[in-house]
Amino acid sequence: ENKLNEAIDKLLVLEKQTRAAGDAISSSKVLVCIVSLCYKVQDWTLLKEHVTTLCKKRGHFKLAVTKMVQRCCEMVPEIQDKERKMELIEILRTVTEGKIYVENERARVTRTLASIYEKDDEREKAAKVLQELQVETFGTMEKKEKVEFILEQMRLCFETKDYIRTQIISKKISTKYFEGEDTEELKLRYYRQMIDLNLHHKEYLAVSKNYFEIYKTPSVKDVEQKWKEALQRVVLYLILSEYNNEQSDMLARIKTDTNLSKLPYYQNVLTCFDTAELLNWSILKKVYSQHLKSKPGEPDSPLDKEENWDVLQMRVVEHNIRVLAKYYTRISIQHFADLLHLDLKEAEKRLCEQVVKGTVTAKIDRLDGVICFTKKKKVPTATLR
Repeated sequence: ENKLNEAIDKLLVLEKQTRAAGDAISSSKVLVCIVSLCYKVQDWTLLKEHVTTLCKKRGHFKLAVTKMVQRCCEMVPEIQDKERKMELIEILRTVTEGKIYVENERARVTRTLASIYEKDDEREKAAKVLQELQVETFGTMEKKEKVEFILEQMRLCFETKDYIRTQIISKKISTKYFEGEDTEELKLRYYRQMIDLNLHHKEYLAVSKNYFEIYKTPSVKDVEQKWKEALQRVVLYLILSEYNNEQSDMLARIKTDTNLSKLPYYQNVLTCFDTAELLNWSILKKVYSQHLKSKPGEPDSPLDKEENWDVLQMRVVEHNIRVLAKYYTRISIQHFADLLHLDLKEAEKRLCEQVVKGTVTAKIDRLDGVICFTKKKKVPTATLR
């Protein structure tokens, strides 16, 4: 121990000389040597003391502090004792706080700390420490590492049921990044996490788009089983989503995909929703219930859940209302309800919902028991001068 103190005292004198001489490279080597000696003899008290003291010294070179912190970061995975590892991580997080030139090192030890918390089943703590990092503002960190950090933040927030924060964090990743090379693994991770998030919010159109991005990925398209699974889910979540211009446009695009012909039942059900003809819910469910559900050994299908069949039934009713609005200008309420296979009250409720959403334009004359469908008036776009 005396020899260690003696050696460090000599090194501290040398460190002062190199600092005074303006020799950043030699100063870096001295600082690294000091912390390496403390680590070699496993003197944790002395290590923590010198890391803290050397970082606070006035006039220290940024390069020297960076090299010392980097050497300490290398020690972290080598330490087997959990308590010692946690102490060193906390010291490094303290000394690097607010220093831009060691922000990458701070981020990496923080991620290690988060993984330790997660192993101890303290996910909320892990999510909290990782959220402190605003890696998207780090200028020196590589784009790939930034995306990995953000994906980890998203995962922990989702697992702790902080869905709003997960949504906010997800917007920090630009999907244009996934157009580059060597990004497929991160792309698939991102879209799978977005699928979980969008499913929680029941945003089926967004889920369909996420699966479509997975479907377009080369590593998925090269394996028939993978692209079939992705394309099946694109179709199913598309027909489960509410009708709007975006959904209609995507439906038309998916229909032109040549691979869809290899999935005849999915192609047929998509055609049903793209054709201006009334759909009979009972027949549709009877024909497709066995083919659109997952088979033993296959991943779960969205239509394995009974609640999604209820959603699909609603989409069939909405489709039929749009078809009737296209072919009729006047129709009795009773006949309208009969064509929808609903009672009067339910049929009127569904029609009102579609009018509120702006999908159809209609008025109900209760005295005569008639529904009048009208065309949407085109709003003039030219500005009067």
